[in-house]
Amino acid sequence: MDQITAILDRLLALHPKEIDLSLGRMQRLLKALGSPEKQLPPTIHIAGTNGKGSVTATMRAMLEAGGKSCHVYTSPHLVAFNERIRLGTDGKFVSDAKLLEALYACEEANAGEEITFFEITTAAAFWLFAENPADVLLLEVGLGGRLDATNVIDAPLATVVTPVSMDHEKFLGNAIAEIAFEKAGIFKRGCPVIVAPQDDEAQSVIERQAARLKAPVHWFGQDFSAYADQGRLAFQDEAGLYDLPLSCLIGNHQVVNAGLAIATLKAANLWPGQQAAAEGLKSINWPGRLQPLISGPLIDQCPDGVEVWLDGGHNPGAGLSIAAFMGEQEERSPKPLYMISGMLTTKDPIGFFRPFVGLARHVSTVPISTTMTARDPLELAEFAKSAGLDATPCLSIEKAIADIVACALEDCEPPRILICGSLYLAGEVLAANGMPPE
Repeated sequence: MDQITAILDRLLALHPKEIDLSLGRMQRLLKALGSPEKQLPPTIHIAGTNGKGSVTATMRAMLEAGGKSCHVYTSPHLVAFNERIRLGTDGKFVSDAKLLEALYACEEANAGEEITFFEITTAAAFWLFAENPADVLLLEVGLGGRLDATNVIDAPLATVVTPVSMDHEKFLGNAIAEIAFEKAGIFKRGCPVIVAPQDDEAQSVIERQAARLKAPVHWFGQDFSAYADQGRLAFQDEAGLYDLPLSCLIGNHQVVNAGLAIATLKAANLWPGQQAAAEGLKSINWPGRLQPLISGPLIDQCPDGVEVWLDGGHNPGAGLSIAAFMGEQEERSPKPLYMISGMLTTKDPIGFFRPFVGLARHVSTVPISTTMTARDPLELAEFAKSAGLDATPCLSIEKAIADIVACALEDCEPPRILICGSLYLAGEVLAANGMPPE
């Protein structure tokens, strides 16, 4: 066992629950560390159910194209824990040596007190961000917002709310309005809020919470808009119309994410200019989101003509976006769609699978080995059937691909394979295919 794995295992054992939303433990540890949260670079705080990571990656690409250095905090990781912390000093994931230094510092300062894994590792990220210079910190909420461990900063440049939908109901509530209230918990007095298109219930909550804090709100569709126009991205606000390349991230929902990123940088007075924004939109790196897999050990077992797509989306909102994209692909180039899916027990599989009814021919459900909270493939297959899909459990990703290829060869139709349902599963696929994030 390497040193990073050993200390992460120790930190995981400091609290009996993986998730226990509270700010008290985090505030205690940060104080013991010398309050690194008060020494951070200017910060943009990002909450929401879907699209947080894509919006963050888009902002980073545009800022870096404009010459700014960015610290970035996201979760979960796909393959290695280091992916959660990107340092603006070199634009790369934190090195093993620096990560170990930060984790040891937090372990010592915590002195064995009860604290969740996310809280203590977020404290380690803040320690690193305070110790290393950067122009901007892009800070993604872990879960919810109001009581999330990241919500200890006093005056961010801007706060962002991506689309809110049902997810993590056990911790955030069983209604969109309740979940939106938790997301809006990151708003700070007078700090601009940039908001993606929302359900009426979520919009009402966001509007009320922003008004309470006198936080100016920039609404997608009212104060700014973004849309695809003849293969280009059109962004419009009160300053005018920008003609930009489409995001290199795939899917119509990425048009909204790009628009949200642009509006946020403008509201935060960090707009790098149209040329840098254009360069950034063409160079975004955010794996595991409608990512085509072209080569690698998993793909080598497929005959010519087989398409393989990977997406870590795992809730009903993500299911709608992914299914919409797969429907567009079917119209453009008809191929039978086969799904391979693994999911966590905390997710809503029926809500995720339902948009694929009439689109997917079959679902192969697989185990996920990198988490203790994965659904059993047999149980997940039953959920897929309840949603209206044909489904069977499978022992592994490799076996699922082999079965799909064999079935498709019998029908002489090269299939389109979608691997989906969990970021943990996406990480396992990227690792098995020799494609760890960079």
